[in-house]
Amino acid sequence: MHRSGSAKDMLWPTIFVASLGYFIWFFPQFIVFFGLGNDALNSQNTPAGLIDFLIMLVAALALVMGIVNAETTTGEGDAETFFDRISIFLGRSTMLLIVILVSVMFYEVVLRYVFERPTLWANELSLWMAGFIFLLAGLYAMQQRSHIRIYLLYDVLPRSIQRLCDVISALLILAFALAMIYGSYNEALAKLMRWETFGTAFDPPIPATLKPMILLIILLVAIQALFNLVADWNKLPEHHAIIDEEEIEDIIHSVEEHKHAGEKEK
Repeated sequence: MHRSGSAKDMLWPTIFVASLGYFIWFFPQFIVFFGLGNDALNSQNTPAGLIDFLIMLVAALALVMGIVNAETTTGEGDAETFFDRISIFLGRSTMLLIVILVSVMFYEVVLRYVFERPTLWANELSLWMAGFIFLLAGLYAMQQRSHIRIYLLYDVLPRSIQRLCDVISALLILAFALAMIYGSYNEALAKLMRWETFGTAFDPPIPATLKPMILLIILLVAIQALFNLVADWNKLPEHHAIIDEEEIEDIIHSVEEHKHAGEKEK
């Protein structure tokens, strides 16, 4: 039986997103500190200080604690491996980013159409966060097995052949990930180390951050696919109907839990 989500589930993701956001924004200072910056970065940034490193440690601590304490809620299945907890925690962080993204867009709409004073940063900040959300959501979808799959032939195959299909699928994902990393690693590293920006008034480092993030998430998705393969190996065959009865039961169970919780409060 899965529990309903609560506010405490978002404690470590909130600390992680806040501290990591600071770390990313001031990352050029870390590049300068370690003597890896070019002339432009060295002239525009001071080396990272004690506070910067403390916030970096807070981000690392929040990541570790969030992973250790990550638990599934109603409708999320089970966290069968340690790597599942990593994906679930990053999924929680992604959910928080969606809330922040909507808030930023709402703020921009109000300023633009009510006060006629649009910002220079809201649109590009939204674009930047949307890139992170899109990538991290892919990892969460892989852990939840909610990515697009075609079951028309898969369901009628014997379990041994289904396992073979799962192996081929996981190996293809891994091969794609390794090929992407091999082909794009140098370019991503170069964009990161020169802190390539968007070239606008706000000038966020979208190229410098999203290019390496793409490679990192591709690798994590491949690893998650391998863990899914191991976790699902001895499971009984599943048959997928047009209507997911298990998902409907989870929704009903969640509604009943909230109803009982409301009655107890009264």
